[in-house]
Amino acid sequence: MKLRTTTPDSTSFTRQAIIVVSVFLLAFAVPIQMASQVGANNYEARIRALEQDISRYEAEAAVLSEQSDSLQREVNRINGEKATIQAQVDISQAKFNLLTENIAANEKKIADNKKALGSIIADLYVDKEVSPIEMLASSQNIGDFLNKQEYRAVSRDNLTSKIGEIREIKKELEVQKADVEKVLADQKVQVDALAAKQNEQQSLLNQTQGSEDAYRSLSSQSQTRKAQLMREQQAEIDRATAGNKAVAGDPNKGGYPANLANSNYNNPVVDPWGMYSRQCVSYTAWKVYQKNGYMPYWGGVGNANQWPGNADRANIPRGSTPRAGSVGVLMAGQYGHVVWVDSVNSNGTINVSQYNSFNNGGSGWGHYSEMYNVSPGAYDTYIYF
Repeated sequence: MKLRTTTPDSTSFTRQAIIVVSVFLLAFAVPIQMASQVGANNYEARIRALEQDISRYEAEAAVLSEQSDSLQREVNRINGEKATIQAQVDISQAKFNLLTENIAANEKKIADNKKALGSIIADLYVDKEVSPIEMLASSQNIGDFLNKQEYRAVSRDNLTSKIGEIREIKKELEVQKADVEKVLADQKVQVDALAAKQNEQQSLLNQTQGSEDAYRSLSSQSQTRKAQLMREQQAEIDRATAGNKAVAGDPNKGGYPANLANSNYNNPVVDPWGMYSRQCVSYTAWKVYQKNGYMPYWGGVGNANQWPGNADRANIPRGSTPRAGSVGVLMAGQYGHVVWVDSVNSNGTINVSQYNSFNNGGSGWGHYSEMYNVSPGAYDTYIYF
């Protein structure tokens, strides 16, 4: 029977690799192991084991998810640092290229000035082949002769000085180029180191995400198996009361209080005994209170299959023989199911009333219904409040 509980219920990467292998082995081993137990009547133990597995898988997946987030942040940080250094590399490369161009331009200037200086020297050499008397004779006057002599000397001195200056500039540019080249080389080493670190972190991230996916897959498989077992369990509950058709019965719903009977099934209220309204346990708790004027508060441990243990701890007797005014308990199912024994027939069968037996007394869950001439062996135990 569908019942709701009364209360809401740094691994190393070497170890992770071992875990991943184990995970996939478990993925194949668990279904085979479970399949061999289908005939056994131990649904509760098997469901609890699956729930423990699911919790473990989800916990491992959560840890791996945190590691994945941490690794992703580190990969992003490295990417940012790498982008910053790459921008510096681009700037250094641009400086290097500009200095190379400037050095080449200065080398051309030196070559051009050397060529000009060579022409002047050649002219001077030619002039030296001419005697001063001949040069004077070819000049218009003394002043013209002196100007020619001075022009050649000044031009030669200027070119020689300019070549020297250009050489100094070129030498300074070459020093700057060497410095930039060294910085550029260091920056490229940093980029390569960051790229290697990025690849390493990305590989770890991929491994971690793969392990997380494996655990998520195992959790999903276990949840599917749990749902299957619960369906098998429900089938056994249905077989236990086979042939006993539930009917709507008492229009007053066994006296169940209107504020509880008319509550929203999907948004229930908590009754005076800590149970959710319109559940089998809430109705049965009301019947105990109606009969005896007292019902223990079992909120927090109020699932139907918890009632026998609660009764034992409270020294409330129970047994296998039904009595009018006792509570019949079905232990099967995730939460179990309880009914109120209204009467015992002369042939030993019983008439019961209940809440929340699917489609009994109405559409879907959360309705009042009655069953007649039920075999007393349909219920695992009876509690005598």
